[in-house]
Amino acid sequence: MFLRRFMAIILSKAAIMLGKLLGKKGSSTPGTVALKICPDILSYLSKQVKKEVIFICGTNGKTTTSNLLYSMITSAGKTAVCNNVGANMLPGVCCAFVDSASIFGRINADYAVIECDEASIRRIVPYVKPDKIVITNLFRDQLDRYGEIDITIKLLSEAFDKLEKVNLILNGDDPLCAYFGTKYNALYYGVDEKTNSETNEIKEGRFCLNCGAELKYNYYHYSQLGDYYCEKCGFKRPKLDYYATNIDLSENMKFNINFDDKTLPISVNYKGFYNIYNILAAFGAFESLNIGLENLNKTLKEYKPQIGRMESFDFDGKKVILNLSKNPAGFNQAIATLNSDKDEKDVFVVINDNAQDGRDISWIWDVDFELMAKSNIKNLIAGGIRKDDLAVRFKYANLKDFDVLDNNIKTLEQIIGKSKRTLYVLVNYTALFSTQSNLLKLEKEGKK
Repeated sequence: MFLRRFMAIILSKAAIMLGKLLGKKGSSTPGTVALKICPDILSYLSKQVKKEVIFICGTNGKTTTSNLLYSMITSAGKTAVCNNVGANMLPGVCCAFVDSASIFGRINADYAVIECDEASIRRIVPYVKPDKIVITNLFRDQLDRYGEIDITIKLLSEAFDKLEKVNLILNGDDPLCAYFGTKYNALYYGVDEKTNSETNEIKEGRFCLNCGAELKYNYYHYSQLGDYYCEKCGFKRPKLDYYATNIDLSENMKFNINFDDKTLPISVNYKGFYNIYNILAAFGAFESLNIGLENLNKTLKEYKPQIGRMESFDFDGKKVILNLSKNPAGFNQAIATLNSDKDEKDVFVVINDNAQDGRDISWIWDVDFELMAKSNIKNLIAGGIRKDDLAVRFKYANLKDFDVLDNNIKTLEQIIGKSKRTLYVLVNYTALFSTQSNLLKLEKEGKK
């Protein structure tokens, strides 16, 4: 058995190194290699984590949340395993542990922070037993892979039923997440005040999971997130353990986190109301570890968003912002961020329909592209494999004077060259890495 583990780690590490040399962003293949050679390698490595294993799953925000939590833990002087680049299925999780191990299979980590795909977590829990599971939110995503939300809920329940003990940290503002708290031990986080972020978008989880009646709201923030209640059975937003108040999005994002009769002021320089939820989720998980909060604000200020999470590039003082927007809720929040930026801007929207994106792109009709009319956009461009479908959607949203272009380095160079203002590039999943690579190359060439 030792020899098989040794060979699995050696060959997997060689695959990791080769992938880096080839510029590969993903990290699933090395994990597949390790599991093929030694099927119990992940169980063996994960049991060596000294303290706690924390899973982060949900539709949107799990990569940002897991990386924020990882930064908080390591800034406090602790060590952690983390699948930072977001390879969140079984092979990617295995790769993260192999990468952190010595060639003899020893892990020296206090914690593990593991991002998990919602449909794959049931395949991961037989190998890795989490002490805590964070659920960020549950929205419609990749209909031809996940189906409707009730299927995702069923898949998560299947995973939880395989665990002897389940401790959840849930988005209490999301009735679909909070429903799990009626069955399992849970802590909750949310935004505990009415904000100006409210939109008219479809509330995907607007029916009570207890009785099927339509939920009522005292207020809501976006999609189904808000202060909800059911008149028929009494299901309602739970008491929040970690909650945000005094939110100010006018310049830098500022708000207070309240918990245990304490208030912690937060100030960060990245955009997006949804990032308040990401910070709250990471904070809730971190605070529950009882490590200490002394460096928290410094850590949050120094945190750099991951690939395509409002990632910024500089072209002689001209800013390009790349953002992953892969479903209606994500796109609507990106549009809300555009609207909060009152300056003139250009926008390039890229939609692919590769297998990892989901072949069914009918969801673009659930995106409130109509609201982009308020975004002070001077140049709007549709791109990607499904650029023509996107152009039709723009037309029906009464967005005029847009261009339809391919998404490649030449196109990006032309758009950036012509632009006199900030350019927002909104992409879905398979367009992300190639677009980021092209932007990095152009940014580097511009600095020569």
